[in-house]
Amino acid sequence: MKTTIKKNAVCNTCTIRLVNAAYRRAPWFRLVREPLKWGMRLLALLYRVDPSEYAVRTPSCYCCMRFYKVALKENSGLFRYLNNQINPHFDALIERIVPQDEIQEAKAYARSATTNQAEENHIR
Repeated sequence: MKTTIKKNAVCNTCTIRLVNAAYRRAPWFRLVREPLKWGMRLLALLYRVDPSEYAVRTPSCYCCMRFYKVALKENSGLFRYLNNQINPHFDALIERIVPQDEIQEAKAYARSATTNQAEENHIR
């Protein structure tokens, strides 16, 4: 039986927490994020990206787009180009929607999840 060593996805901010906070404050944000999310999934299919190659540290991390994003950055020049063009605008938008204290909470949670010390009470 072959054992595969999982790759680590660097996570500086919990995407799930951040996006959920943005959805609560600005429901229209889904109209911005969902097409980007589906575009990433389409590119992942085209490039045969397997997000299960990455270690999932907490149950709430399952299905996080971070794994797709990290894998696509490794495998797709097209994705790297698009990400460099779109991501700064996306980040600026989310920073206008989500208060700084919640952004800091998402960062702290990501750091604790990376070190396997995250509390799995709930995803906000």
